[in-house]
Amino acid sequence: MKIFFLFTFSTFFWSPFEQAAASVHYDKILTHSRIRARDQGQNVCALQQVMGTKKKYFSTCRNWYQGAICGKKATVLYECCPGYMKMDGMRGCPAVAPIDHVYGTLGIVGATSTQHYSDISKLRGELEGRGSFTFFAPSSEAWEQLNSEIHRNLIDNVNIELYSALHHHMVNKRMLTKDLKNGMTLVSMYNDQKLLINHYPNGVVTVNCARVIYGNQIATNGVVHVIDRVLTAVGNTIQDFIEVEDDLSSLRAAAITSDVLDILGKPGHYTLFAPTNEAFERLPRGLLERIMGDKVASEALVKFHILNTLQCSEAITGGAAYETLEGNTVEVGCDGESLTVNGVKMVKRKDIVTSNGVIHLIDEVLIPDSAKQVTELGGAQQTTFTDLMIQLGLASSLRPEGQYTLLVPLNGAFSDDTLRMDQRRLKTILQNHIINVKVGLNELYNGQELETIGGKLLRVFLYRTAVCIENSCMVRGSKEGRNGFIHILRQIINPAEKTLHEMLRNDKRFSVFLSLVKAADLDDVLSQPGKWTLFVPTNDAFKGLTDDDKDILIRDKNALRNILLYHLTQGVFIGSGFEPGVTNILKTIQGGKLYLKTVNDTLLINELKSRESDLMATNGVIHVIDKLLYPADLPVGNDQLLTILKKLIKYIQIKFVRGSAFKEIPLTFYKINIIESNVQPIIRKEDPSITQLTKLIEGEPEFKIVREGETITKVIHGEPIIKTYTKIIDGRPVEVTEKKVTEERIIQGPEIKYTRITAGGSDNEEKLKKLLEDEVTKVTKFIEGDGHLLEDEEIKRLLQGAGTEYTKVTKVIEGEPQIIEREIKKVHLEAPVRKEQPTRRTQGGTARRRTRLAYP
Repeated sequence: MKIFFLFTFSTFFWSPFEQAAASVHYDKILTHSRIRARDQGQNVCALQQVMGTKKKYFSTCRNWYQGAICGKKATVLYECCPGYMKMDGMRGCPAVAPIDHVYGTLGIVGATSTQHYSDISKLRGELEGRGSFTFFAPSSEAWEQLNSEIHRNLIDNVNIELYSALHHHMVNKRMLTKDLKNGMTLVSMYNDQKLLINHYPNGVVTVNCARVIYGNQIATNGVVHVIDRVLTAVGNTIQDFIEVEDDLSSLRAAAITSDVLDILGKPGHYTLFAPTNEAFERLPRGLLERIMGDKVASEALVKFHILNTLQCSEAITGGAAYETLEGNTVEVGCDGESLTVNGVKMVKRKDIVTSNGVIHLIDEVLIPDSAKQVTELGGAQQTTFTDLMIQLGLASSLRPEGQYTLLVPLNGAFSDDTLRMDQRRLKTILQNHIINVKVGLNELYNGQELETIGGKLLRVFLYRTAVCIENSCMVRGSKEGRNGFIHILRQIINPAEKTLHEMLRNDKRFSVFLSLVKAADLDDVLSQPGKWTLFVPTNDAFKGLTDDDKDILIRDKNALRNILLYHLTQGVFIGSGFEPGVTNILKTIQGGKLYLKTVNDTLLINELKSRESDLMATNGVIHVIDKLLYPADLPVGNDQLLTILKKLIKYIQIKFVRGSAFKEIPLTFYKINIIESNVQPIIRKEDPSITQLTKLIEGEPEFKIVREGETITKVIHGEPIIKTYTKIIDGRPVEVTEKKVTEERIIQGPEIKYTRITAGGSDNEEKLKKLLEDEVTKVTKFIEGDGHLLEDEEIKRLLQGAGTEYTKVTKVIEGEPQIIEREIKKVHLEAPVRKEQPTRRTQGGTARRRTRLAYP
């Protein structure tokens, strides 16, 4: 009882671990075969047999559901799983196969030819005796397929040659399929010859590239695995084979030139797709000479034919990508009995097994992208561009040692009208697709600018699922060549030439919309630099709008701005940059939301079709619509306005809430950054008796649009500057030394607009007042250190024509700027000690660059 308990416990305890150990690929595939055949009875396995052949496989799920192996239709067979037998009158395979010694087991598994040859070679006694063997037994069909000359030599000398050959199929220990690990090397019982084991994810197990077709038949003194071919001795490396094979002399020369041949003489598990001499002869002479003359390219070419894994032909039952030593992948598949590489039948001879891998002879040379010039990277869908490059002389202008990026539109992007263009214009278009630097896909970023060989700047826009350059977005297929990258685009790139405002002004379709923009004082928004997306209704959207209606709209500036700014959003959004079929929500400047998506390459805005999209401007993009947009959740509180809007907008129900008013939208969502130029002060050395002040002349301001919520960073660049100059203070010349070092600061709103003017003398006050009559609220005037305010109306324009008595007008911001980073800033003045005098404001110091914010 105690013994029974221990036996039961040990069985229970060890079984899960033994099953886990056995759960390698072959055993998993066998388990799936059992499941597929469970309706046929116990211990039945489902196999697939390739039609027209005797090849049978325990199939992967992929092959099973495709109903094909290597592209050929496969029929389903049901057989007893290994180790089981049928019984007369009973369903399934309920009986366990008898366990016999290895010799007897050869008969049980049907390897009768091997059993016969074991008998006549005097190996039978060893197979029936004591020991623990693994016998990789060739099937009867395998012996029939053996080369007739080799077969005859074995039969003619059974006691030595045949006996040795059979010993080469044996290992002096029991190895089940779970013990046959991928990449393992076993030592056979003949002269310690190597047996290369591969165990693939699809369940195929090979020995020197012979496939195990029936495994794990247990014997009293070992195990038998039936294989599909007779093994031959392996002694040489891949390098050895290349060095003696006459038909591989061209490959040998290339491998020596590129220093790759030695790699193939080292231990490993390689697969070499070896091009024959005939394959090299098919290459254009110029191409081959260029590659062989470039060590980097020749090394890439040779390594592109080498896999760092051992891929036997019998293990390939479908297409798969394998990484080469060059770094890129090749697609290895099969078509019936033939191997394919990158979809092409090119293997002339397969499974030449060596001690460090396998060789397949091919009749084409595989050229990797890394060995090609950038102009050679285009595929079948980019031939129009590459042909035009050659015809217009642009291909020959790209130097092999240069660095380029080609932005190549698909063939369909070139319309007949484009191809009929004048060649000079067509050449300009192509030049806009050639970048004079090498830029990979992972080096592109949003807001990046790329300069073409034609001098144009192209902007890069990155979205969640797309990368776009100006109006054109990329498709899959970017490649890197020897001297550059190629990126595939949907459309021809149209670089922006005009601002949004200029585009509206030059297109009569938008005249009504533009007149409303001007009435709402939004011209500057569309004219200044920025990044905007503008949805522009054509004049058709305003059909039925009378002059009186228009006047009512214009008088209610808040309402007009709310309507117009609902058509504007921050950021540049290209229509083809949106993920197809997915709704994208954009917040408009008005505050409402727009709902965008693309369906069948058409952009929908609030379910309204865009009639024309992706019109690029220097400060944004335009999408043309034929309806006026209006936020559905924004109520109208005015009867007249409601009537007008109902004339124009019929696709939604506009809410009416009496008394409701549109919110005021101040023009603070964009700002102008004015940076005054840094001009050296003009120093006049006067007689000490003359008290006239020195005037500081500042340069013209530089304007920059800044969006609401952003801050303006102003950096004073450069090494420390030391300046010495003379100031006239109280009639006395004083030498001043000033030292400045770089600082970085950030100035942020809110802004108050006022003007600062510096005059050279008090006699200019009347002239100043006259100049400011129609100008602004707060004007601070500094005259000889005494300041006072002149009250007036709000500033509407910069002072012009002030004469030489005044400095240029500057815009400043109310309050102190916030400093976010400072390196060092020192100003050290040295002057003679003088008596205390009333403070006076003087001029003549070093001009400092200032950053100022102001409303447009």
